[in-house]
Amino acid sequence: MVGLAIGDALGKDTEFQDYEQLVRWDAQWRELQLPKRALVTDDTQMTLAVAAGLRAALAAGPLAPLRLANRLREEYLHWYRDPNNNRAPGATCLKSCFRLEKPANTWQQASDTGSKGCGANMRVAPVGLVPGLTDRQRSGAAQLQSGLTHGHPTALAASDLTAHTVHLLVNGAEPAELPGLLREYALAARERGYDQLWLGDLHEHAQDPSPEHFARRGWEECLFELDRLDAALARPEPEGDPCAVTGEGWIAEEAFGTALLCFLLFPDDPVAAVRRGAFSGGDSDSIACLAGAFAGARHGLAAWPADWVQRIEYREELLAFGALWD
Repeated sequence: MVGLAIGDALGKDTEFQDYEQLVRWDAQWRELQLPKRALVTDDTQMTLAVAAGLRAALAAGPLAPLRLANRLREEYLHWYRDPNNNRAPGATCLKSCFRLEKPANTWQQASDTGSKGCGANMRVAPVGLVPGLTDRQRSGAAQLQSGLTHGHPTALAASDLTAHTVHLLVNGAEPAELPGLLREYALAARERGYDQLWLGDLHEHAQDPSPEHFARRGWEECLFELDRLDAALARPEPEGDPCAVTGEGWIAEEAFGTALLCFLLFPDDPVAAVRRGAFSGGDSDSIACLAGAFAGARHGLAAWPADWVQRIEYREELLAFGALWD
């Protein structure tokens, strides 16, 4: 939880600069420092909303779709109305929350089934941290938290993959194993298809001829991103822009793939991983946010410089959720 906020704050000031501008500004990416006033973006704010929704749903009983959807809806709307929601929030999140405010709308009606922006999965890490969930609960919760705003099948699949990566790392998977494990997971999910228990009639709001087609479309795009990741790892360029092969991260599968690349380039150097994500030519705060989540899941709180931890915004809330699910 702290790692994702550190990555978010580190990438906040570099988000809208292309790589050539960044290099002209400061070629020493390995010396990138956390601002003294380490403010985060909507990435961390919405991660806390997901975490709070999960905590409330789990306090009421076993994790189930309706219970979680109701709690997430409350937390997303709390974020939507919060005066601190002034960190360049994503248009899809804002528009979907506007629709979620109308009680007559189901969450499926509020969702944007045409959007697969990285807002879908930059906030999903808490789902991978919660212990004791079944595989179906974890997958369903990861896709559901995306679906309330980003209902594109690739947004759902990328969120599922992102949460599964956190889960694997928390449970001791070796970084080198991840590409193979994730491909195996994606292939199985593609065959498993649409989970109506967790997603309800969401597919009916898209243009796909069947729920199976809807789900397959998302997993195919994520498998293509895993191909790009394999290509990048086959010829690693740790000093180059990580977005050059796996994408700029504005969309969900690219945010996942490029963040994972940053982590896998520096699996035992968490600070380098988030610096590499922040010093990139794409959506640097979301890329570094997810890279920080992966590195933190692997190494724990001790991965981060103590002075960085002390000055990160929302520190107490982040630490509390980390302790809850440790």
